[in-house]
Amino acid sequence: MDNLLTVPINDHLYYIGVNDRQTELFEAMWPLPDGVAYNSYLMTGEKNILLDLVKINTVSVFVEKLQEVLGDKPLDYIVVHHAEPDHSSAILNILDIYPDVKIVCNKKTVDFLKNYYDIEDNLIIVKDGETLELGNRKLTFYMTPMVHWPESMVSYEEETKTLFSQDIFGGFGTLDGGIFDDELRFDEYYLDETRRYFINIVGKYAKQALRSLNKLATTLDIKTICPVHGPVWRKNPQKIIDLYVSLASQEVQDGVVIIYGSMYGNTEKMAEAVARGVVHGGIKDVRVRDVSKTPFSYLLADAWKYKGVILGSCSYDNDLFPPMKFITEEFKHQKMKNNIWGIFGSYSWSGGAMKNLKAFAEDCKYEVLETQPEIKGAANNEDMEELMKLGEEMAKAILASKE
Repeated sequence: MDNLLTVPINDHLYYIGVNDRQTELFEAMWPLPDGVAYNSYLMTGEKNILLDLVKINTVSVFVEKLQEVLGDKPLDYIVVHHAEPDHSSAILNILDIYPDVKIVCNKKTVDFLKNYYDIEDNLIIVKDGETLELGNRKLTFYMTPMVHWPESMVSYEEETKTLFSQDIFGGFGTLDGGIFDDELRFDEYYLDETRRYFINIVGKYAKQALRSLNKLATTLDIKTICPVHGPVWRKNPQKIIDLYVSLASQEVQDGVVIIYGSMYGNTEKMAEAVARGVVHGGIKDVRVRDVSKTPFSYLLADAWKYKGVILGSCSYDNDLFPPMKFITEEFKHQKMKNNIWGIFGSYSWSGGAMKNLKAFAEDCKYEVLETQPEIKGAANNEDMEELMKLGEEMAKAILASKE
């Protein structure tokens, strides 16, 4: 039977993570409509080992859980896999309660602990592939740089074949009663939020992520995965491994996202015509997104997910519509490689949107469709036919890529 606040994973490992339903934006950027979990784990034995911490705003519940398991026993070690404050900012509170605890980290973590928390003492520095004996428990450490910070690492307990994976294999969303993958309906909710998490947080480091994932998958026999966000994987860890490998490889689906920027509705009508053309061309999975009202978190996720990405923008001061200009800069950072791109623009007098969309595509060396409508004012019947042609061309290109 579970304790009041904690959940046993095995006979010497406890889940003591917390849910955050108050924070609205992860990293002050990414929407959290259903919150996020900060996962932490306590390994007991001859020595008591805390693996990762939580964000400071949840520290009171976290301390309750920690002390529920420990009672009057000491905390001997804290393992810091990743020093980002959502996993480390409670550390000073824990040090106030357990001042003699030793901190296990790697060389690159030392600067973060010093700069964030003025911590320099009681550090145990581990290297890639090193096995550390902590009482009657053993952990082997593997460096995973830039997944997604330079000091990121994971650890592995051979005895139980458990991987403590830090942000790798994580996802958005609180854990509402169910902690393990076999206790919740992953595909009905967590799948999309895991995809969005990966693309928003790790996507720009996809190459490094894929390298680390291949390293872990080929080196270790993994039976349980304990990430710092999202569910604990005990029944089917291969499912989240396969998902992350697919995301890191940017395996796209046969669909199209059309992202438009429109001040007075004319460019929106153009986007609708393009969407109709896509469907007419044989692709049913189509999303039309307003760049002004859709958080760029979801725009990035859609562009990573779908084979076809079509951008349409009105002109604004001889340039792109500002929200469209922002999302194109974000696309540059993502370094996406498996998409087919389409563009269209509108203007009232001097233009600017299409010129800058072309420059964006050229800078990124994207494959761009030949049909590129540029429309003055509101679209007439001839313009609408050209817009539908763009959609049909996108559908044709996607279907041809399958062959």
